[in-house]
Amino acid sequence: VISAFNFPVAVWAWNTCVALVCGDTVVWKPSERTPLTALACAALLDRAIGAEGAPADVHVLAVATREAAPVMVDDPRVAVVSATGSERMGAEVGPRVAARFGQAILELGGNNAAIVAPSADLDLAVRGIVFAAAGTAGQRCTTLRRVIAHESVADELVARIGAVYERLTVGDPRTDGVLVGPLVDG
Repeated sequence: VISAFNFPVAVWAWNTCVALVCGDTVVWKPSERTPLTALACAALLDRAIGAEGAPADVHVLAVATREAAPVMVDDPRVAVVSATGSERMGAEVGPRVAARFGQAILELGGNNAAIVAPSADLDLAVRGIVFAAAGTAGQRCTTLRRVIAHESVADELVARIGAVYERLTVGDPRTDGVLVGPLVDG
């Protein structure tokens, strides 16, 4: 499992659960930006593994830079590679895993939409749309990128969303009053 910074636990957790239930081992290479989260999760899993008497090496944490990922991607002993990240990363990982006839699970950049029907509560729709689009500065695969609105509500919806965006303060997220800023450096 190669996980991204913006979902440091979720993707690892669901992949690891499925693998362990199936009797497979897991090697987890988290983002180099989330080592403490990975260490904490691995310690909890190690405690559970120990309590159940399972082999200690059924799960291995590999805290390393991104340059370590090709070792997992290219190794024929790794039957399945789950990698979460950018589309660029997926374009690199997918063909390499396929070239050795391995299986790849790629969770890459999304293109998520909100659908707003004529019966929608526009106040609730605006809150949901703005949070889904700006809540994590666009730095997650589940970020909202499109709105599909019925023509009877489209103009009012756009005006309301525009009014909210005019009030969003963009900048350094460590500064008081800033609501939107980068979550990571690059």
